[in-house]
Amino acid sequence: MKKVWMDTAIITSDDLSYAVEVIKRGGLVAVPTDTVYGLAGNGLDEQAVARIYEVKGRPAVKPIILLVSGVEAASELCSEFPDAARVLAEAFWPGSLSLVLPKSKLVPAIVTAGGDTIGVRCPNHAKTLRLINLAGVPLAAPSANPTDLPSPTSARDVLEYFDGKIECIIDGGPCSVGVESTIADMTVQPPRILRHGAIPEAELLAALAKSSVDI
Repeated sequence: MKKVWMDTAIITSDDLSYAVEVIKRGGLVAVPTDTVYGLAGNGLDEQAVARIYEVKGRPAVKPIILLVSGVEAASELCSEFPDAARVLAEAFWPGSLSLVLPKSKLVPAIVTAGGDTIGVRCPNHAKTLRLINLAGVPLAAPSANPTDLPSPTSARDVLEYFDGKIECIIDGGPCSVGVESTIADMTVQPPRILRHGAIPEAELLAALAKSSVDI
């Protein structure tokens, strides 16, 4: 029998005040993005991130990407933000590209699974960007599915997975892309693709080639 912890609210309006409250008190909110729905919590709150791991059944050795509002917010979470990363962020954010960079001391170790790098992404969805800005924190947000099950592309999908286990779901409609983000490791030269996703590697290389940065 499924263990029910709470009533899961579905937010269909543009009023995100309840979702902001949930994030600020350490709760979990499923959020829409351009790629797939994410299971989000305050990325600077160790207990909130621990709940994400618990609810998803995510192995503790797997780090979690942080969703941010843009380059400036991302740079605060990284000890270095090289020119090549800035070129790609300016070309593809908001969008389906995650960048792996050296983490700053602001990022709790649980987010990076004890590693020295952090993945950051600015999602292309108005409601989730508003939530990030209103809450004032980056969102730790892996896909909103139990580990090893398909990633959700609608609020209904998330509800089937986590009804009664998370505080709320922001219904932002079906995801426009529907597949996970491309992950580029910017800590090596040239940058290396860690996960092939929505943005083809060729487009990333073309953006870097057009710039004057040394990769």
